[in-house]
Amino acid sequence: MVTLRSFEKVRKALEKIGLPGQDGYDLSTSTKRFPDGAGYRIEISGVERPQVLEALIDESVKRDIPVHRLISVVMGATLLDDKELRQFAQLAHDAKMEVILTPGPRTTWDVGRQVATPEGALSGLRFRGADKLVEVIADIKRGIALGFRGFLVIDEALLWTLKKLKEIGEIPKDVTFKVSIFAGHASPAGGRLLEELGAGSFNPVADLSIPQLAAIRQATSLPVDVHIMLFASFGGYVRFYEAPEITRCVQPVYYKFEPGPGMALYTPWSSVQGLCDLAREKVKWAEIVRNLIQDNYPEAKLSKLGPKDLAIPQP
Repeated sequence: MVTLRSFEKVRKALEKIGLPGQDGYDLSTSTKRFPDGAGYRIEISGVERPQVLEALIDESVKRDIPVHRLISVVMGATLLDDKELRQFAQLAHDAKMEVILTPGPRTTWDVGRQVATPEGALSGLRFRGADKLVEVIADIKRGIALGFRGFLVIDEALLWTLKKLKEIGEIPKDVTFKVSIFAGHASPAGGRLLEELGAGSFNPVADLSIPQLAAIRQATSLPVDVHIMLFASFGGYVRFYEAPEITRCVQPVYYKFEPGPGMALYTPWSSVQGLCDLAREKVKWAEIVRNLIQDNYPEAKLSKLGPKDLAIPQP
């Protein structure tokens, strides 16, 4: 009898091309680490203005909790002037924090409105046409000129293009690209693809189980960016108590915190004071997660402030 849908044969075929044949149900301990030997780091997003960064730095010093990476100006770097961005770069440089700057041009800024429809949004956030690629790359090059060395990328086609521009010297070799949750990757193959396209790390979809995350770890050496707290608009959860086991099975990981109703927090009209207060709360939650990991998986190492492999701004 011919077996038309043999899962076992498919599993073996996947293993031949370097992918796991199933999710990591054995929950084995990851042997991969950051270059400094650490297993986890802290990422704070929604750092929209220099004032928010000042509050975050102050809180991290008070609590003695290292913050390694900032996902910054999510509303779009276009909306800050050069003076503000230079100040931002200098603050992060002095604090030894990596900045992943969010370019301004994006699908939702475009006049095309398919993405604004319930079904059209399923196509994903992609740059439409050649001109839109030019615009977003120009905004990235502006950030590079102001000293930034890390950028958020949603579109795999843009990631491929940036990799090629690096190869011909149009973009410095030390610039890194983090792939956003909005790219929608959720499998070991997705992680491997992004690594081959030149990503520095990636944020898989947020609701993956630990075995699913462990399977991704088996396929790629990229740091995995894990939402340990998630917006209500994305489903809403708090996974603090899973942090020790996620660290053990998935390291190296960045932990990030996204509370509240949704991404609408990060807009030009958001209260600057409210964003400052939220940044302080996120640092507090980072301290709580660190303590949970230390209490339950003491073998895990948290990177110290400012490890050498970070894309710290060079203003």
